[in-house]
Amino acid sequence: MADISDTPMLVSLDIGTSKVVAMVAEVPAQGELRIAGVSCQPARGLKRGMIVDIESTVMAIKRAIEEAELMAECKIESLTVGIG
Repeated sequence: MADISDTPMLVSLDIGTSKVVAMVAEVPAQGELRIAGVSCQPARGLKRGMIVDIESTVMAIKRAIEEAELMAECKIESLTVGIG
């Protein structure tokens, strides 16, 4: 896999009521996106779209990001977040 400095990466974080998903995709100069890492964690701190346990929510976000980083062999420095 190319080093993160060699290949642009697109990182997304989707925070939903039931799960938190982090995804890392390589964006090559030519060709299609390649999914390099993905992680799905249960969102136990959310109920009906509201945060009811901030600590559990933060832990789910951290775990999702850390697992996606490991799979993609990169360090995530910025990302796009979707909530809902």
